[in-house]
Amino acid sequence: MEFGYKCYDCPRKCGIYRSETVYGGFCGSFSLPSLVRASPHFGEEPCITGTRGSGAVFFSGCSLKCVFCQNHEISRKAVGKKLNVEEMRSLLLRLRDTGVHNINLVTPTHHSRFLAEVLTGLDLGIPVVWNSSGYESVETLQMLDGLVQVYMPDMKYMDADLAKAYSAAADYPEIAAAAIREMFRQRGPVQMDDAGILKSGVLIRHLILPGQEENAMDVIDFVADSFPEGSVLFSLMGQYTPMQGTGRFPELQRRVSEESVNNLCHYMKTRKLENGYWQEVSSATEEMIPLFDGTGV
Repeated sequence: MEFGYKCYDCPRKCGIYRSETVYGGFCGSFSLPSLVRASPHFGEEPCITGTRGSGAVFFSGCSLKCVFCQNHEISRKAVGKKLNVEEMRSLLLRLRDTGVHNINLVTPTHHSRFLAEVLTGLDLGIPVVWNSSGYESVETLQMLDGLVQVYMPDMKYMDADLAKAYSAAADYPEIAAAAIREMFRQRGPVQMDDAGILKSGVLIRHLILPGQEENAMDVIDFVADSFPEGSVLFSLMGQYTPMQGTGRFPELQRRVSEESVNNLCHYMKTRKLENGYWQEVSSATEEMIPLFDGTGV
């Protein structure tokens, strides 16, 4: 029987019928995921990458489609190789056997239903990382309760106007806030192993956008005010790189200034968000973007 359903899984709740042969919805995806890469990856935070890399599985399609997306070549449509449940399980086991510290599902939200089925009863022996935009419904996240050990969401915006302009999602601030609280409810305070690898918990990321220090400060305030001190990790990212698709937004045609990053790092400290990471402007290169060439798929 073909795997198909009317999809209401992401906050957009399109209600589009998706099957193995019919794609649709805002994410423009089939019911089976399309993969573009599955291999050890060394571009994440140290507690995710470690010394052996993170087992990153890159899905195409996305329910958000930010205008500044660094993975725009795969986020705009379903490209890559489609895998069914058993094929996905085999891929994850093979990737685990390369010695990676975790299985890192990158942009998985629009395949939550499928991945819940894949992970149910699958003993990987290493943490599963849910690497997402943060734009997720609480009800869908509840399908993953007990199946995901590490949640690594973005918190992109606390400004609804920015969210509407850059991601066509004016409701992003409240949706992401509720989603991250649900992630914390499921996993609780962060737990590290003896090697400093994150075993369980929530790591919240924020990509600084040019000229948007106030938005970044509001995100820092949200994290500091919402969770007990030291209970989540926070990663302030200065790697913003102008990409195609930002032509309508001249303010996005430049990198983030070193002064902005330094100001925000100082603000993190004043809000006692020192359990985490910050990234220097020198990290802002396209070399950080992996090749989506089907490696490992």
